[in-house]
Amino acid sequence: MSDRRTFLKTAGVLTAAAALWKPSDLFASSRMATKKSGNKNLQLEWENFMGKMKYTFTISGSSRTETPIVITKLTWDGYSGYGEAAMPPYLGETQASVNEFLKKVVAGVLPKFNNPFQIEDIMAAVDKLSTNNTAAKASVDIALHDLVGNIIGQPWWKIWGFNPNDAPCTSYTIGYDASDDVVNEKIQEASWTKVIKVKLGMSEKEDKRMINLIRAKTNTVICIDANQGWKDKHYALDMINWLYERNVNMIEQPMSKLLLDDIAWITERSPLPVIADESCQRLTDIPKLKGAFHGINIKLMKCTGMREAREMVTLANALHMKLMVGCMTETSVAISAAAQIAPKVEWADLDGNYLLGNDCFDGMKLVDGKITLEDKPGLGLTKKPGIINL
Repeated sequence: MSDRRTFLKTAGVLTAAAALWKPSDLFASSRMATKKSGNKNLQLEWENFMGKMKYTFTISGSSRTETPIVITKLTWDGYSGYGEAAMPPYLGETQASVNEFLKKVVAGVLPKFNNPFQIEDIMAAVDKLSTNNTAAKASVDIALHDLVGNIIGQPWWKIWGFNPNDAPCTSYTIGYDASDDVVNEKIQEASWTKVIKVKLGMSEKEDKRMINLIRAKTNTVICIDANQGWKDKHYALDMINWLYERNVNMIEQPMSKLLLDDIAWITERSPLPVIADESCQRLTDIPKLKGAFHGINIKLMKCTGMREAREMVTLANALHMKLMVGCMTETSVAISAAAQIAPKVEWADLDGNYLLGNDCFDGMKLVDGKITLEDKPGLGLTKKPGIINL
């Protein structure tokens, strides 16, 4: 614990260092796409969309069958890019709040810029519009990155200099279900993946029941997300030791984000890596998590998008913390955006589009469960016909 407190005194220097990276430095040497003519004012439009879950999705504390989503579209000089805000209830955002925020972007930010390559300045201005609204901000950021990548004619993993072969396999999430038959059906549907993610944090009986049901069918590697569900540090450590013996390879957020000292106690003793999820929202959260967790989970809907996600990768690497990239139940727009940083992480949970029954885009592909980044401009998106009007 003393090591963690000592670290916090000097961590601000590293936070500042992570902000030195600027994507505009990379654009100058990138291959530009063929010039098109069009309106050189940045124009933003959006459409509300309801993502329908294939199964009822239950985690510690909540269940849902759908996720409200807003799809955005930015256009400039004949080019376009798509973005997304996906809003599970705990984010505190709604389609209405996103719509209102985007109106502020149109009125107060976009008229000040006529160059989409100014991602740093544009997103800094967007971020200043409010304290929260992180999913709404991400919808602008993702669309802006897709737009610029399309103008350049390059994907973002290549602009950032990442090796696509380093991308890991994604996990496929199995939420809690009281029915053994439904759990077995989910296990069968996950037969294509090399990693299963299981949502725990219920009672000890129910948590162990879920693992035993899966282990009766397959010995596929399991990732665990307790979603802050375990209330006592001794119980949490006992559960982790029990899971360690059952081919589990990591634990997300074992206890409440408010109990950082208890989590640090668990991390010090855990045989498995302990990864921050709810405890890690944005770049500024990372320094205080050094020593309390082995690593962090980056989610675009929490950190305002690709710009800050890239900075979080830099800072976590500087602090020698492990990295994971995760998602909400998102369409292929946000999943393809998050996949651009996949080559820099140890674990990936980018199955949100596979959990939806009505994905409105094609994008990032999985081959035998592995995230496969194609050499296509921007985020590599293709809109499916007849689902949205943008």
